[in-house]
Amino acid sequence: MGRSIIGRVGVNVTILGSGSAGNCVFIETETTRVLVDAGLSGRQIKERLAGLGRHVEQLHGVVLTHEHGDHTRGLSVICKQAPVPVYANRLTAEAITTHPDWNQKVPISWRLFATGGAFEIGDVQVESFTVPHDAQDPVNFVIRHGAHAVGVLTDLGHATKLVVERVRATDVLVVEANHDVKMLQDDTVRPWATKQRIMSRHGHLSNDAAATLTSEVCTDKLRHVFLTHLSRDCNRPELAQRVVAERLGKLGAHRVCVAVSGQNAPTATVAL
Repeated sequence: MGRSIIGRVGVNVTILGSGSAGNCVFIETETTRVLVDAGLSGRQIKERLAGLGRHVEQLHGVVLTHEHGDHTRGLSVICKQAPVPVYANRLTAEAITTHPDWNQKVPISWRLFATGGAFEIGDVQVESFTVPHDAQDPVNFVIRHGAHAVGVLTDLGHATKLVVERVRATDVLVVEANHDVKMLQDDTVRPWATKQRIMSRHGHLSNDAAATLTSEVCTDKLRHVFLTHLSRDCNRPELAQRVVAERLGKLGAHRVCVAVSGQNAPTATVAL
């Protein structure tokens, strides 16, 4: 469960919630507070920030990976309540504002960035890079503050050489472990076409793929791994944690703490 109040340290990382129904990461320094994605409901985001002693009005930015609803669902509520800058590339912004369900009366303070470019929010630097996923122009991020770096990898069908290069030597890695391949293949609810999309090179990472990626980017600097975006039906938290932890253990990286995020409550805050 999440801590009630965040301490005063260099960088804090909290997964407010993550799963197929919504994803949201909170990253804070002494002077800057940022959300990566806003896929929980607006009410949930406000309540979970309040549990950390923080409020929407204190945010300095929302940074979006792509336009899918499980990453943008709470955006309109946040923007209606406070003029929080929203950082996205052009195609993502257009996909959001032209969607039939978007409330055109909600003003958004867009801050557009070029895919592959870097920008600053307060005292943090945000580096974007393209990832393979079935969205308009999906990106992931490395967020830096001083000597610390947090990699956020979500919604990517496979780890390209670019992805591995960008997130190597991070202190904290937020990485999706969406499904167990056998559980997904055996699932009786999803049609085969959906299974193919999830397992495709533009879908989502499996537990094994997340373990391989984590081991490839692990350096002596890595201390914390958050496993995110777990499927409710085709994965289990203990399974995802075991697969990744065992792979890191084979490298001798027993120092790395592997935690699994959930949909219904924030994780404990990691303080760097």
